Amino acid sequence: MIVGILTASDKGAAGQREDESGQVIRRMMEPLGAEVAEYAVLPDDRDRLSAAMRHMADDLKCDLILTTGGTGFSPRDVTPEATLDVVERLTPGLTEAMRVKGMEATPRAMLSRAAAGIRGQTLIVNLPGSPKAVRENLSVILPVLSHGMEMLTGRGGECAAAD
Repeated sequence: MIVGILTASDKGAAGQREDESGQVIRRMMEPLGAEVAEYAVLPDDRDRLSAAMRHMADDLKCDLILTTGGTGFSPRDVTPEATLDVVERLTPGLTEAMRVKGMEATPRAMLSRAAAGIRGQTLIVNLPGSPKAVRENLSVILPVLSHGMEMLTGRGGECAAAD
């Protein structure tokens, strides 16, 4: 699996904060044998974020792009909008599952505006900005990611055959 990791953080992009969340994603993807094709820390800028996602999907042919940060209510939180600018089909079940599981720990999880969708043969999923929330949310979707990626890329069989 070829993965792109994209962190949306004004302070991270300016070198004022270490990107711990992006590194959590990298560590969690390693046991799956994932190859990180690109890792970037960009400011919370809709156009730059969507351009980076397009590049990872179209040019680098990433199977999966995981973003972290920019999913809250702050006026600078624009990652979901950048994602919606590039995806062709939505995958709401992923973000719904992450929010449901997150609400078991804190009711604030319902404030997440994370989005997820498909561009060509690339799955893009927004994760929260904190390392703890990244671990929790990514743990929710990891059990189904392999199957979803097999179906998306045509490397899997029929869904009914797995039941």
